[in-house]
Amino acid sequence: MKNSVQLIGHVGQEPEIKNLEGGKKLANISIATNEVYYRENGDKVEQTQWHRVTAWGKTADIIERFVTKGKEIGIEGKLTHRSYDDKDGNKRHVTEVIANEILLIGK
Repeated sequence: MKNSVQLIGHVGQEPEIKNLEGGKKLANISIATNEVYYRENGDKVEQTQWHRVTAWGKTADIIERFVTKGKEIGIEGKLTHRSYDDKDGNKRHVTEVIANEILLIGK
């Protein structure tokens, strides 16, 4: 099966933009998705999930120009997992969406 993720949510912070060597651009954002359901007794339950999103190149350009904290956006991309050692030597694991496309939904 193809590794494909589609999310619609609100941006949780201002985008972090990095200009790398060779003219490559990187954008990092987090988006919140909300799910609402009702228990058998009728109580409403709201759950928020936070997703780390990374974009490169032209997609990063669009994020830099048009995306701000609180804006509703749609993301299409692939799910990735990676690990690294932090400055204290502890192994850290990261799950993120590598965005291929972005849809600007909010005003």
